[in-house]
Amino acid sequence: QICLSLVKLLFYLAHSPLGSIALLDFQPRQFVMVDGNLKVTDMDDASTEEPSCKADNDCTLDFPAKSFPLKCSATGKCEGMNEKKNLFNAYRYFFTYLLPHSAPPALRPLLSDILNATGDLQYGINETLKNFEKVLHLYQSGLYLQKSLLLLKDYISLKGFRTAEGEDYKCWPSYSHLGCLLSVHSAEEAAAICNSQWQCQGFIITSQRTWTGRPLASFQSRLTDLIPDANAVVYIKRSSSSGKRL
Repeated sequence: QICLSLVKLLFYLAHSPLGSIALLDFQPRQFVMVDGNLKVTDMDDASTEEPSCKADNDCTLDFPAKSFPLKCSATGKCEGMNEKKNLFNAYRYFFTYLLPHSAPPALRPLLSDILNATGDLQYGINETLKNFEKVLHLYQSGLYLQKSLLLLKDYISLKGFRTAEGEDYKCWPSYSHLGCLLSVHSAEEAAAICNSQWQCQGFIITSQRTWTGRPLASFQSRLTDLIPDANAVVYIKRSSSSGKRL
């Protein structure tokens, strides 16, 4: 969510009515989330002017670990430098930390492609946004899932119940520090995740949704002390001790 919101912000800055805007003090502390959207807290340290140049040598974009040679245009400007400066800063301050582990395994190669392309400035902001939106579409639609999965047959479902809140085993990237709470496309995907975790004996899907509209599933190592909840469904492995008792 943070990375996509940042890319949308950089897309706006690259195509703003004032021209391409570079954020000169590009640091995570300069951004804040407001209603699910990333905002810049201080636009005082920004530039709407592309650097002037006389030759291509004047248009080298320098960073501590990398340099990128750009072209000097016929108008004497390093065209595209502001956009590329913002994009590489997004890569080194946000993408490298947030992208590698923020999606299901099937989508990680696509995110790696984005990471590598922005890290080498092979993509501009238009291509970066297009590829982020492609990943989001696959994520929301569930098109990344294998269609042959039929794992729910190994689970008993109980509608109208959930477990009492409490601490359980942890996983990454969990939405809760108390246990393993992940977003899923469907109960079938949740069953696949549960089967891949040796501690998991079942899971609960409630009416909670993430910003993409995907439901949250709470994975459990024990499913005891069930309490009524009209908006929840408990899925228990038939092979578990709880499933056998049921």
